Amino acid sequence: MYRFVFFILLLASAMWAAASETPRSRDDEAIRKMLATRIDLQKQATGMVIGVIDAKGSHTISYGTIGLSDKRPVNGDTVFDVGSITKVFTALLLADMAQHGEVSVDDPAAKYLDAKKVKMPERAGKEITLADLATHTSGLPLRPANLVSKDPNDKYRGYTVELMYECLSSFVLTRDIGTKYEYSNLGYGLLGHVLEKRTSATYSELVESRITRPLGMKDTRIGLNSAMKSRMAVGYNNELAPIPNEWHFGALQSAGAFSSTANDLLKFLGALLGFKQSPLVPAMKSMLNVRRPGGMQPSTQIALAWNVYVDGEQEVVWKNGSVGGYRSFIGFDPKARVGVAALANAQTAIGADDIGLHLLDEHIPVDLHIPKPHKEISLLPEILDRYIGRYQFSPTDIMTVTREGNHLVGQLLDGQRFELFAESEHDFFMKIADAQITFESSDQGPAKGAVWHQGGQDQRSVRIE
Repeated sequence: MYRFVFFILLLASAMWAAASETPRSRDDEAIRKMLATRIDLQKQATGMVIGVIDAKGSHTISYGTIGLSDKRPVNGDTVFDVGSITKVFTALLLADMAQHGEVSVDDPAAKYLDAKKVKMPERAGKEITLADLATHTSGLPLRPANLVSKDPNDKYRGYTVELMYECLSSFVLTRDIGTKYEYSNLGYGLLGHVLEKRTSATYSELVESRITRPLGMKDTRIGLNSAMKSRMAVGYNNELAPIPNEWHFGALQSAGAFSSTANDLLKFLGALLGFKQSPLVPAMKSMLNVRRPGGMQPSTQIALAWNVYVDGEQEVVWKNGSVGGYRSFIGFDPKARVGVAALANAQTAIGADDIGLHLLDEHIPVDLHIPKPHKEISLLPEILDRYIGRYQFSPTDIMTVTREGNHLVGQLLDGQRFELFAESEHDFFMKIADAQITFESSDQGPAKGAVWHQGGQDQRSVRIE
């Protein structure tokens, strides 16, 4: 069974979708039906685009519109923010520079930083290397503790290199370097900054000169030009309310600042799969040579930026992105030489990850069920306080529940947060995913446990503190 954490993070309830409801081919009409369900019935976006490339060529399948009020249909040239797919570009820069002898993936990050300005955290006599940063095994946290923005829709705005140095200099590692996967935007922000320091070029200049311009990816940029703005899909949250602000990543732009299109991502996949000649191919292939345990579920390995999912003799290599108003996916099967890109204009729990993974491995199901409506009620603070605590679903799956004002917030070990909305004294639901939680409390005291309900299945936990 997949770990509990898998529910909320990437595929949400996809694992529980009935196999009989899952189309099992890359047939365009089957894909279009999946998109129609995701948009018209599940209300998970207004527009989605899927790109597929194989030995026969590449093409896109689209469904929906640029926005609720903008009825232009989306297509392969529609622009979306791609969030953490940016990390693939950052890791490719690292791999390309290593191929050219400019850096080594085993170099300590501190080698390229001014020791007078920043003191890199160390542990047990070991320094954080570039490979540690690129595989999310550095021990650095998801986000810096000293973010200055109070806007949840633009949380990295105003974050400077000086603030990053301040955070790094005071951070104390809680685990040995290189031993455990923990997704880190801070780590990838630092990796991009190190590559800047090595070359004296800006991060965006590096990506443009080494990746996007050589591959002809004219619509892949940080900061939109006028032509891209005219084709930009409107971004929405999980309730299809528009998110007004463009995200500004500041010093962490190498973790998630790029925008792109399905057609541009297909050009990238075309080079990676060998359908297009490029001097980047050796670096692209070398990204999979460094592997450590971990990665986003259902993967069990993390390479340089890429998650690696193994199903028998088949490998699926993939990365997703989640940023204010958008979800993105890119992946490929290196043996079958098939690649998939998927873009959606709403920041939801699932996005199109399950669709993308299913198109690469038909054994991974797609969530096509229609959620039932839930009605929120108000509860007194003293009732909500009964449920504050930590709930253990397995040795590695723990949910921490806190109260913020008049509602509860859940948080998983990797830092992912989600609001819990009451629909009875004991029952709560989420809006970010079709999942519910029942707290087990038979009296006025603290809850003794909690049950996670999703896709017709229940996962029970005990309260550990």
